[in-house]
Amino acid sequence: MLKKATKLKYIIKTKTKSNINVRPTSEAMIELLTLVFLSSLAEEAKAKAFEEKSATIRAQHLRAVSKKMLKKSRG
Repeated sequence: MLKKATKLKYIIKTKTKSNINVRPTSEAMIELLTLVFLSSLAEEAKAKAFEEKSATIRAQHLRAVSKKMLKKSRG
């Protein structure tokens, strides 16, 4: 998990504009928000797999749940 979080931190830094300085506390907040989003995504995918009586979480479960969550977050 630590390797993924550092890679996530690197991706966030590369995607931000170069003229914007992101403070360490903001970086930590961004990481926490993404980890919370990923954990809730995992929980929803698990529930979706359980609804379909599947023993494993498959890509189709994640796609369906992520599409629903992103639509909900847009408003």
